[in-house]
Amino acid sequence: MRLLRYGKAGEERPGILDEAGNIRDLSQYVDDITADTLSPEMLEKLSVLNVEDLPRVTGNPRLGPCVGNTRKFICVGLNYSDHAAETHAEVPPEPILFMKSPHAIVGPNDDVEIPHNSHKTDWEVELGVIIGKTAKYVSEEDALNYVAGYCVVNDLSEREFQLERQGQWMKGKSCDTFGPVGPWLVTRDEIADPQQLQMWLDVDGHRYQQGSTNTMIYNVRYLVSYISQFMSLHPGDIISTGTPPGVGMGQKPPVYLKPQQTLRLGIEGLGTQQQRTYSAVLSRTTTGDY
Repeated sequence: MRLLRYGKAGEERPGILDEAGNIRDLSQYVDDITADTLSPEMLEKLSVLNVEDLPRVTGNPRLGPCVGNTRKFICVGLNYSDHAAETHAEVPPEPILFMKSPHAIVGPNDDVEIPHNSHKTDWEVELGVIIGKTAKYVSEEDALNYVAGYCVVNDLSEREFQLERQGQWMKGKSCDTFGPVGPWLVTRDEIADPQQLQMWLDVDGHRYQQGSTNTMIYNVRYLVSYISQFMSLHPGDIISTGTPPGVGMGQKPPVYLKPQQTLRLGIEGLGTQQQRTYSAVLSRTTTGDY
């Protein structure tokens, strides 16, 4: 299944994508795509619906984040061997974990704000793992049973805030709009192997990132188990699993985002995102064109 949320920010409705790519409304069965929807029991109930019988959504509505009310947005740093090489970083002996504020989460096609005083806003296409049931001290062998599905994440980063302004990475990762998520949550049964997915990112039509989840240092199964040793993972939590090479910081010379640029990114089987950048000094109060 490809579950999604559509409508104005804060007023999203639950939906599902049919085989022809049309949005079908799920409101008669669930209130939203949130923690309560992602349990194995609820996903099983939704999986047997005749999608073609559901109301078809007309027009071209805004897509919201594919999961709502996320409590934890956990990210993994330097988790691709080829990305670590481009940044001249040592391969970490254990996963590097950091938190990204859930308030950074926006829809997959919402506008992205270049923060005030930012000079080094960067992009990162990443595989998102969405938790479906509470995981605590789970084994690596059992870890995928706690995953509801997967999605595309753009882990936007302000490199000066992240690396040159002291402290943890969070302040360079949690700026408003720095977490586009979606377009949809693809349930785990639809993805045969999360370690064999092609991924890419373009800026203004130029291909910067082209990689595969098969170069992850620590795979999805390991990460879910590892993180659950330090904290409970709850339904709706998102793990963003790292990025392949081609980030702006790794270019020679480095290339960073400016206002009025277009990002397009995607992961095999999980859909695509598109964002337009704007400057924070414009004092925009909303994101997305809807």
